[in-house]
Amino acid sequence: MNLGAKYVTGKPKLTSSWVFLLASWVLLFGMTQRVSAQDMTFDINESDSTKTKEKPAAEGKGEAKAGAEAKVSAEGGDVLTQLAAGTETKKATEEKPQREQRAKEVAEEIYAVQRIYALRNGRLELAPSIALSMNDQYRAHDAVGGGLNYWISNVLAVGVNFLWFQGLENESELNFHIRRSTRLAVPITEYQFGGNLNFSYVPIYGKFSMFNEWLFQWDSYLIGGVGMMRTRPIAVVDPAVRNFNFGIRVAFNVGIGLRVFITRYLTVFAELRDYMYLEKLENLKVELGQKNRANESTWIAKEATLTHYVPAQVGITLFFPFTFNYKYPK
Repeated sequence: MNLGAKYVTGKPKLTSSWVFLLASWVLLFGMTQRVSAQDMTFDINESDSTKTKEKPAAEGKGEAKAGAEAKVSAEGGDVLTQLAAGTETKKATEEKPQREQRAKEVAEEIYAVQRIYALRNGRLELAPSIALSMNDQYRAHDAVGGGLNYWISNVLAVGVNFLWFQGLENESELNFHIRRSTRLAVPITEYQFGGNLNFSYVPIYGKFSMFNEWLFQWDSYLIGGVGMMRTRPIAVVDPAVRNFNFGIRVAFNVGIGLRVFITRYLTVFAELRDYMYLEKLENLKVELGQKNRANESTWIAKEATLTHYVPAQVGITLFFPFTFNYKYPK
C-alpha cells in the first residue's frame, strides 16, 4: 500500500508555475499573430500617405488621380478594380472627342450614295458650236453650227444639227502654189451648209477634281445619224469656162464627244465627227474644141468619190428647263 501510495504521489503534477508559463506562451503567440495581421492590412489613406511621403514632388495630375481613387475606395469596393475602372474611364474620356472629330470629318467629305449631278431625261439641249476642218489640206471647211436634242432617257437622245460654211471657207496656200508651179490641179469642193438627224448615246459618265479645289461632272457620248450636205466643185482645171452650181448630197456621220458640266444646265463640249458622202468632183480632162469644152456634161467626173469631212467641234450646251426633279422608284 505504501508503495502504491508512493507511486501515486510520485506522479508528475501541474503546478501553478507550469500553468502560468503555458498561459503566457499562448497569450504571446496570439498577440504575435494579431500584430502580423495588423501589419498586412491597410486602408487607402495609409497607402496614399505613404506614397506622398515617398514622392513629395508628384505632379498635380498624380495627386488628382490619387484623390479620385481614395474617394472611390471610401465609397466601397475593391481598390484594384476601382483603380482599373478609373483608368479606363479617363482613357475613354480622352479618346471620345477624337472619335467624334474623326466621325464628323468623314461625314462632311464622304457620301455613301450620291445622286446624279444633272439629269438629262425629258430635257431639251441647245448646243451652239464652231467647227474646224481637220482632214482637208487643200481647203479649210470651217463652219458655225448648232444642235438641238431631246433626251428620251438619261442616256439616249434624238436631235438635229446644222452647219453653215459659206463665207467662212478658204483655199489653202499649198493648193495655190502647186497649181502655179507645177501646172497641176487638185480638184476641191466648196460647202454651203449641212443638216443631219442624229442619235446620241451616253455610255460613260463620272466626275473629276481639278487642282484639288473644284469638282466637275462629265460624260462621254457616241453620236451618229444621216442627213445631207449642199456642196459644189470649184473650177480649178478650166476656170475660164467652167462654173458649177450647188447640189444636195446624202451624208452619214458618226462621232464621239465629251461634255463637262459647269452647272446643272450649262456645259462645255468637244466633239469629233466624220461626215461621209459621195462627191462629184471636177473632171481633170479638158475636151478639145470650143464646143466640147463648153459642154457641161464633160465638166464632172463620171464616177463619184467617197469624201470624208472630219471637223473638230467645240461649243457650249444649255439644258431646258434649268431645274429638274428626282423621281425615285416605288
